[in-house]
Amino acid sequence: MDDVEITDVDDGDWPQMEKAPIKNQDLSFLSRSGDILSEYGWYLMAVTVLVYLLIQHLSKRRSSPPPQTPPDAALVARKQEAMEAARRRMQEELDAKAAIYREKQIQQEQEKRRQKIEMWESVQQGKSYKGATKPPQSNEEASSSTAVLKPKTDKKPLRSADYNPLAGQGGGSCSWRPGRRGPSAGG
Repeated sequence: MDDVEITDVDDGDWPQMEKAPIKNQDLSFLSRSGDILSEYGWYLMAVTVLVYLLIQHLSKRRSSPPPQTPPDAALVARKQEAMEAARRRMQEELDAKAAIYREKQIQQEQEKRRQKIEMWESVQQGKSYKGATKPPQSNEEASSSTAVLKPKTDKKPLRSADYNPLAGQGGGSCSWRPGRRGPSAGG
């Protein structure tokens, strides 16, 4: 490697450009702008904020819809009449439902009173009142209830009669024991 010699060859194909020597540029404009900012900084900031707010106000003004014309008085009156009619109709429906409910309540109270009177009379006569107070069924209810009733089948109970969940018997690995009381044994 010591035998290698590197030489520059100037073929003349490349045009020679004269490079101007680099000079130190004057940075005095920065000091002038710093003086301006320190002197008028608050004023510049206030003007900037005002311009920003003005732009925001103008953009909102453009995007807002044009003012609406006042609604027609006849149209408003028709809408109000339609709304009142709908309210009236709904109130009538509610009143009708309330009347039906009141009638049912009155009938139930009368039926209870009648049953109590029958029970009292049967007790006065010395009869048993438990079986005699069953409300009579109408034909439709009687026919539907007889079709639905089915004889009960003997089912095996889910657990034995002597089962007590507090006794602790009932499973090998399913037992639960409360944790120790007192402070933890962390040391």
